[in-house]
Amino acid sequence: VCVCASGLLVVSDIKSAGLDSEDTMSERFDCDNCKESLYGRKYIQAEDNPYCIPCYDSLFANTCDECKELIGHDARELFYEDRHYHEHCFRCFRCDRSLADEPFTSQEEALLCNDCYCNEFSSKCVACNKTVMPGTRKLEYGGNTWHESCFICHSCEQPIGSKAFIPDKEDYYCVPCYESKFAPRCTRVCKTLAKGGVTYRDEPWHKECFVCTGCKAQLAGQHFTSRDDSPFCLKCFGNLYAKKCEACTKPITGFGGGKYISFEERQWHQTCFTCSRCSVSLVGKGFFPENDEILCRDCNSDL
Repeated sequence: VCVCASGLLVVSDIKSAGLDSEDTMSERFDCDNCKESLYGRKYIQAEDNPYCIPCYDSLFANTCDECKELIGHDARELFYEDRHYHEHCFRCFRCDRSLADEPFTSQEEALLCNDCYCNEFSSKCVACNKTVMPGTRKLEYGGNTWHESCFICHSCEQPIGSKAFIPDKEDYYCVPCYESKFAPRCTRVCKTLAKGGVTYRDEPWHKECFVCTGCKAQLAGQHFTSRDDSPFCLKCFGNLYAKKCEACTKPITGFGGGKYISFEERQWHQTCFTCSRCSVSLVGKGFFPENDEILCRDCNSDL
């Protein structure tokens, strides 16, 4: 027995094998399927048994998924996902290009070369209008697709990649460029306001920058007033500018719905406007000034 170049086995004749006629009569070498003698014929060993070529192809050859014919023992066989093909049948469904040594993909069981797949199914980059190839990094936003290198900041023209960005109409900006170009700047420190902030007299402020002119306490979320365009907390404004109550000497601010009484050059908190002698409230009643005192009718009549 010798091995041929094709990988098939051939049984030599009796004489060349060195066997006499008696040995030949007692030893047979037949195809395991059809039982025909394999002497002088090519055969293939499979599962430890010899088979003639027709029987081997019939029993063990795969069927080509494309042409539905058997893939013979001497044919180059290609397979993909449990499907088998002749080499010449393994081709692109669209352009008929051989896929034997080419990258390919499958779409609904149809084999496609990369070019055909990209032209038919892949997205196109809205920046360069070229196909975004399968397996390459891409970015998607608002129904559009970009190559990673094509998605750049409209201002600095650097790739944005996975960093945060801000859309502005049809343009896209990285956060530093957007803040530099569009974000409002704090009136006090002239730095951009990334988020939040306070508006005072139509001007933007950082919350931490909007403070009382007097005590420097933050005014965001607090009651405040102003003097000469400068903001003050109520306490500082009262201490610095408000008139003092004639009775308690504390500032009269009028904030928070508080009412006050004014007479000539003097002012009182409403709760402090009482008779200087008997302390009865004089709000809404007649009263009589007596030097620095304010008297009710009864106390005045006792004088």
